[in-house]
Amino acid sequence: MLNNRITYSIACVLAAGALGAQESANAAGFLLPEASVVGLSTANAVVANTEEVGAIAYNPAIMAFQDGSSISAGTILIGPSFSVKTASGNHDSQGADWLSSAQLQAVLRVNDRWSLGFGVTAPFGLETRWEDGTFPAVSGTRRLPVPPQLDPDVPLGHPTSSKLEILDFSPTASYRVNDQFAVSAGLDVYWAKSAQLSSTVGKLSGDGTGVGFNLSAIYREGPWSLGASYRSAATVSLDGDFEPKSATLVALNRLSRGQSAELDVDLPWRLQVGARYAFNSRLAVEFDITRTGWSEFNDLKATAKNAGQVIFSDANDWDDANAYRIGATYQLSDKTQLRFGYAYDETGQGDSHFSARVPDNDRHLFSVGVAQSLGNGFQLEAGYMYVLADQRKYRSSTPYAGVDLNGTTALNGDYEMDAHLIGLEIVKTF
Repeated sequence: MLNNRITYSIACVLAAGALGAQESANAAGFLLPEASVVGLSTANAVVANTEEVGAIAYNPAIMAFQDGSSISAGTILIGPSFSVKTASGNHDSQGADWLSSAQLQAVLRVNDRWSLGFGVTAPFGLETRWEDGTFPAVSGTRRLPVPPQLDPDVPLGHPTSSKLEILDFSPTASYRVNDQFAVSAGLDVYWAKSAQLSSTVGKLSGDGTGVGFNLSAIYREGPWSLGASYRSAATVSLDGDFEPKSATLVALNRLSRGQSAELDVDLPWRLQVGARYAFNSRLAVEFDITRTGWSEFNDLKATAKNAGQVIFSDANDWDDANAYRIGATYQLSDKTQLRFGYAYDETGQGDSHFSARVPDNDRHLFSVGVAQSLGNGFQLEAGYMYVLADQRKYRSSTPYAGVDLNGTTALNGDYEMDAHLIGLEIVKTF
């Protein structure tokens, strides 16, 4: 009986608001598609680019058209800015000023047909933190469906901060079918390096892993090349600790600190297709469409670690969304290449479950970059991207009734977001 009471106590606190991944992992703002500097520089329109090593992170089948082996390493610095104007005034998110995203890609050319690759990217991650008083205070309790011998009333939790960083370790293999066509397959091994999800009730922190797969293909004929890449949905299982605040301890009167909990975070599938045309030996332009399966976040479930029983389930009701990308490369000289890009990225976050953890909206991406050959197989690449989200004037007609903040009048306000991304990468070919 005592173990059951502890199990349900953990469930109640998670459901009350510490279950922050519901708000923090299901918005388009947590997808970071910039997997290389050439991708950053062309608004990620490189899935059909057989010329650049950095395009392999988007379409591993491109390995088959590379002349030799290679290794590339770099980093992307991300400076996001979130702000909101509510009834209490203007407020800025207090998250980190700059975040970093590392990239690593290695390619081994086995023979004329086979190539092996291994990449490390950070496709999901962001941080938001709102100061006290940004949104209306949350007080009272919510009632959960638990056995009658347990008190189902628990304190309500107001989301305060979110931090999530997920790395993708991706081994792949490509096969060149003929001179024009190649395919590839591989795994995506996800590691939630850092997950910290806080509310006014307490903090849930931990890490975990998940596995997906990827398939891609590339076709090249004359000045045209066509590419497609698919990364499957995956579930990252977080294993961590919940640290309740003292007020929660008093209210529940049965929960000790440092309780264990499990949470499954469903990552969306991603499909990117594109066509590239080389007008001449200097100028090439590519147009891509990316579709992201945010509907994978329909259900988010938490379980007690010991009992293994589903103790909380919530519907997110997100929609799949598209991004439209155009990128260009211009060979200024034998050693210098200029890059440009623009993308329009739709959000999957509707009004019915709008959350202040990631106040996302449709976004415009503007990018430029340069690649400079250094000789002896070395190339230095740099890029810059500016992301501007449309202002979101959120006005809900659903009053906050002490059950769930998402999609209610408690979050009414004018939300703005922009970000600066700076990338630097070194490439070595053998």
